[in-house]
Amino acid sequence: MPDSLRPATRRIAMWSGPRNLSSALMRSFSARADCAVRDEPFYAAYLAATDRPHPMAAETIAAGETDPARVAHACATEERGVPVLYQKHMTHHMLPGMDLGWTAALTNAFLIRAPEAVLASYSVKHEAVDQQDIGFEKQAELFAREADRLGHAPVVVDAEDILRDPAAMLPALCAALDIPWDAAMLSWPEGPHPDDGIWAAHWYGSLWSSTGFAPWSPRPLPVLGAAEARLAEAARPHYERLHAHRIRP
Repeated sequence: MPDSLRPATRRIAMWSGPRNLSSALMRSFSARADCAVRDEPFYAAYLAATDRPHPMAAETIAAGETDPARVAHACATEERGVPVLYQKHMTHHMLPGMDLGWTAALTNAFLIRAPEAVLASYSVKHEAVDQQDIGFEKQAELFAREADRLGHAPVVVDAEDILRDPAAMLPALCAALDIPWDAAMLSWPEGPHPDDGIWAAHWYGSLWSSTGFAPWSPRPLPVLGAAEARLAEAARPHYERLHAHRIRP
């Protein structure tokens, strides 16, 4: 895009479900000198509307904005004084009836991960899980909506591809998003970040102890219990639909 046509701030909405490497990718973007991040801005509104039994739900609602219209306006207009604003969004936070018109003001991209890996990780931190919690169906719906708006598939990146070769995949992702590559994305300081959501104390333990993407080693998909296996089977067609469009280095 010609510089004269670029918005003052490039707002990137990265849509994923939970346990998709989403927090590590947010931390990678936060390491850029030209980037600010937003961590799950609709989480408080989602919890207030659904009363889902999530860890630290009361604290999240108390600390966040619960009016989805106000959240949407902020996501579409916030500047933060930097060229890039990266927003980490959970697909399942977009409830039926929520207006999605604000997403047209952003570059929408999709972070995917095999459902078996998602469920194995999610169930460690949250015992009760259903199809709504992991967000695959909503992710496919949002992907199709954005593809219709653009006339072509939006950016899709697979978490496993990033883990396998971050030094190749992150530049490819930046190119697909039409932003400059910054090698600072390959590492970050250990510990909390000022832009982490209040729920980070429950969910981000491994992220806080990291300083970059862990070295990759080949591993089979995890063996799941019967209930989780059924959820993975139902989610897989949605995952595979997006996986067909994933970027490659």
